[in-house]
Amino acid sequence: MLKAVRIAILLFILFMVATGTWLTQLRSTDWNNSLWVKIYPINGDGSEASEDYIDGLRVETFAGIEEFVAREVRRYGRSLERPVRVELGKPIAEQPPAIDDSTSILDVMLWSLRMRWWMSGVTDDQDRIDPDVRIFVRYHSPKTTLALENSVGIQKGMFGVVNGYASRRLVGRNNVVIAHEFLHTLGATDKYDPTNAMPLAPHGLAEPDRTPLYPQVKAEIMGGRIPIAHDDALVPQNLGYAVIGPLTAREIRLAK
Repeated sequence: MLKAVRIAILLFILFMVATGTWLTQLRSTDWNNSLWVKIYPINGDGSEASEDYIDGLRVETFAGIEEFVAREVRRYGRSLERPVRVELGKPIAEQPPAIDDSTSILDVMLWSLRMRWWMSGVTDDQDRIDPDVRIFVRYHSPKTTLALENSVGIQKGMFGVVNGYASRRLVGRNNVVIAHEFLHTLGATDKYDPTNAMPLAPHGLAEPDRTPLYPQVKAEIMGGRIPIAHDDALVPQNLGYAVIGPLTAREIRLAK
């Protein structure tokens, strides 16, 4: 009898957690109120260059993200004036749990659980009220010769980990990656080939009906790059060269 009660209590807790997660995800894409996105900088490589750059960060550094989402929301006929409100959090001294590129679904789930535990420990002191979305940006010196780890955005838990460069010149590119991972937290899917990072037609193209098809002049944000040929693409310099395509808009309930 006692065992049955324990199981019932556990199932009830799991049900409440699942219901809470579902309601949060539903509210995050109703586009009736502003979403509060908080960005936490992390010195990803321990360099002095990254530390100095983080010290100079201001919330205005990320203004392009707010402008991009507001522009695209208006383009899809929504009247919400400020759909995203970005706030800059205090620097985080600890590194987030690492995740391998070639992991199973189970490994990703376990990593997600570790991330949630880690987040609660490193943000509690500065977050009396939880933001809707948390994005942790790990900055690296632009002089590094190592390829940066992949960035990731998770819908369940609504958080992202972004790897970027500690360079004013690359602010726009960093914001493109942050916006991409932010949209993952709302349910958007990747629209590029993971083997070569080339945007996939038609949904990974900003103008899939363009004639001739290439070169494209903008990137579909979840396609990630501007295709200039069927086998070549450029990283957009800033979010002025990116759009939210129709399929992505449907995935985040911005369009029907």
